[in-house]
Amino acid sequence: MQTTAVYTVHYRLKNRTGEVVDTSEGGEPLHFLLGGDGVIDGIQEAVRQRGPGDCLEVTIPPAMAYGEHNPDLVRKVPRSAFEGIEDLQVGMKFQTNTGEQAQVVQVVGIDGNLVMVDANHPLAGLTLYFDLEIVARREATEEEVRAGRPLA
Repeated sequence: MQTTAVYTVHYRLKNRTGEVVDTSEGGEPLHFLLGGDGVIDGIQEAVRQRGPGDCLEVTIPPAMAYGEHNPDLVRKVPRSAFEGIEDLQVGMKFQTNTGEQAQVVQVVGIDGNLVMVDANHPLAGLTLYFDLEIVARREATEEEVRAGRPLA
């Protein structure tokens, strides 16, 4: 069996102009199993072969993050699909349960009785800029490898 590692990483996500838009500073760092599903490929590749104390600046293209923006995931639905929502507004997010799995959609436009929703991840199509600090690295247990995520 191939060995893999559990990483603990503090991060700062910045936009194209360098403004911090998300951070773990002041909170819990990110814990993930290298090769697991818990974190985007770009971060996994950046920390591979690195250890505690390493600080990295990483630019991650959409293909290694949340993918390209897919126009097929933007669609118009009737306003009646939001029954019970009195004050529907652009920016609101909803979880749908149609199809095989739940999906989150964001309202991106309202035109009379039609509502434009987008099921793309909010960061789809964007290049991401991260500052990463590796806090800890340890070998994963067999149970964690089977589970595909850290268990502790």
